[in-house]
Amino acid sequence: MKSVISALLLWSCCQSFAFCQATEAAVGENPTTDPLKLFEAREYVGEDGEQLNYRLLKPADFDPNKKYPLVIFLHGAGERGSDNAAQLKHCMAQFCTPEHRQKYPCYVLAPQCPEGQKWADVDWSSDTPAFPAKVSSSLGLTFAVVDSMLADAAIAKNRVYIAGLSMGGYGTWDALARRPELFAAAIPICGGGDVETVGAFKDIPLWCFHGADDRAVDVERSRTMIAALKAAGGEPRYTEYPGVGHASWTQTFANEETFQWLFAQKRQ
Repeated sequence: MKSVISALLLWSCCQSFAFCQATEAAVGENPTTDPLKLFEAREYVGEDGEQLNYRLLKPADFDPNKKYPLVIFLHGAGERGSDNAAQLKHCMAQFCTPEHRQKYPCYVLAPQCPEGQKWADVDWSSDTPAFPAKVSSSLGLTFAVVDSMLADAAIAKNRVYIAGLSMGGYGTWDALARRPELFAAAIPICGGGDVETVGAFKDIPLWCFHGADDRAVDVERSRTMIAALKAAGGEPRYTEYPGVGHASWTQTFANEETFQWLFAQKRQ
């Protein structure tokens, strides 16, 4: 009897050990979809010595005979710093799924804005933001990285896209105004812009998103920009989520239509 009981206890322990291993494997990070593993960590140093940390996702199954789209993603204020990792917290995992990497092979550039800086040097509390004449240091360095990639990498120059959330939404509006010839499409999320600049990019395909109950960035910031674009002759798309607060980017990049629309755009 003791031998039978011992055998049963041993079997039970083995089963529990196997179950724990299976559970850990199920909940653990999958290295094939983890942005921290798929996005290469890099650093750009400008002519004046200023540095910009950034991450770069390369196309899956890269073919040197092909040209690939480039997506520039500008993170929010909470992801500023110097760890070259926090900027991957939101939305970047969606670009790392096997399905999206196969269906939409592309480069994804995710720069990290240093602590204390902004993508656009603008007063976030203002009801009528006005972008300064000079580009911010962090956005200027991002442009420099993009220009170097356009010169050296296998990028389809008519398929450069930009997206950003919150502080990055402001940065997206600012980038469009400063380099309209660069972009094939844009997705500003829960940010704000300068209505005086919309004439420069009114013809660029644009899809703006904002939560109706956003308490961090007033939804009127996006409504005002969309109204200004339409008044200037543009045809922007606008999605406002009822009952949603600041994190409107979650639903935006969980929607397959967002990816379908973005990668269908080409600059004429």
